[in-house]
Amino acid sequence: INMKLEVLRYKSDDNHTLGALFEVKEDGSKEFMCYTLEDEHRDEKVMAKTRIPAGEYEIKLRTVGGFHAKYLKRFKNIHKGMLWLQDVPNFKWILIHCGNTDAHTAGCLLVGQTQQDNFIGKSTKAYLNIYPRIAEAVELEKVTINYIDYA
Repeated sequence: INMKLEVLRYKSDDNHTLGALFEVKEDGSKEFMCYTLEDEHRDEKVMAKTRIPAGEYEIKLRTVGGFHAKYLKRFKNIHKGMLWLQDVPNFKWILIHCGNTDAHTAGCLLVGQTQQDNFIGKSTKAYLNIYPRIAEAVELEKVTINYIDYA
């Protein structure tokens, strides 16, 4: 059994993209996990100002780097490594992490429990809610995340 996640992107403008993260169950049903915020869509990549291409990516744990060191201290009871997307074309170090606006992401997926125009709220609560389940699955099985563009 592998864990499958989906990001449904439903609103995009010149600065940011809004979406929702779901876990896709074995029967095909979807369970809402949290809201998402990313950089905007661009045909040509601009460093730290472009969302990743739609598509499916495997998630692994990254246990080096600045985010890992910071989250090891911040979430010491649960942190096993950053949720790190693999083989994203023309991008490196794409992570799922906390943050509130497009200024807090460089292509990464920010998570939150509330969402309004270019703001995602209760990000830490959302992260604490989704992280243990995803990180545990990564240790046991293949975990993929599929980004689907509606906007």
